[in-house]
Amino acid sequence: MTGIVALPLLAAGVGLGLWSLLVWLIPPRRPLADLVAAVRAAPVPPPFVMEPATGGDGGGWAATLGRPLVGLLRAAGLPGHSMARDLTVTGRTVEVHLAEKAALGACGLLLPLAVESVLAAAGSPNGWATSTGAALALAAAGFVTPDVSVRTEATRRRKAIRHALGSYLDLVHILLAGGAGVTGALHDAATIGHGWAFQQIRRALHTAQATRTTPWQMLAELGDELGVRELSELAASLSLAGSEGAKVRASLAAKAAALRARGAADAEVAATAATERMAFPTALMAFGFVLFIIYAAMSHVTNSL
Repeated sequence: MTGIVALPLLAAGVGLGLWSLLVWLIPPRRPLADLVAAVRAAPVPPPFVMEPATGGDGGGWAATLGRPLVGLLRAAGLPGHSMARDLTVTGRTVEVHLAEKAALGACGLLLPLAVESVLAAAGSPNGWATSTGAALALAAAGFVTPDVSVRTEATRRRKAIRHALGSYLDLVHILLAGGAGVTGALHDAATIGHGWAFQQIRRALHTAQATRTTPWQMLAELGDELGVRELSELAASLSLAGSEGAKVRASLAAKAAALRARGAADAEVAATAATERMAFPTALMAFGFVLFIIYAAMSHVTNSL
């Protein structure tokens, strides 16, 4: 009787845990009506204020549970330089990231052992060797899952800033053609755009204005901070224009055209990959249909013998 009661409770607990992990990995999307309203809303001019590089990130249940282990992971040398840069791009703090790694790793380690303990108490053990192997595998998967999530988000944001940089260079080129100076064109073009990428560019320009440094120097530092090579190349071109009087309009136009061509090529590659991924479920359905027909035919032949 104890096993009959324990197994449904155990199954419900495991299902709830898997559902919570799935919601954490793939958060629900916003309703379509909200997205349409956001697109149709009138744009609000951005204020001329310093904008932070990263937003606040208090984390969820995983960050709360794993916070006591952050010091241990920091002592182990985590995160690495590449991951720290990706965290800067995504706007997440190191503490929250390490806390999530610790919490998910601990949950993955303890879940199979807890299941085995309940099964052993119910009189139907599954074997501690199997549970230990599953615990180690789930612990490793939970530990690296936040890294995969951060790297995916950082890659998406770097693509966004490259796309926005092409539009920004077009605006700067137009302002330079209208007779504006290099510094004025950089600031005016940054106030026109919206979104995270333009916020980062405005932040760099406002920092340069507040610290009395050149805009291209801060753009170069922003490129190093975010790991976007195109920003560093732009800073080098602007440095030549500012210090040696080089003609920058043609250089900016060529760079904007190159960014647009690269964006179009990346979009084409992504569309091709999506098409190939769509072919796999179709082939799998066709294989299942053929297998169903063959099974029915073989069953009929076997029964008639």
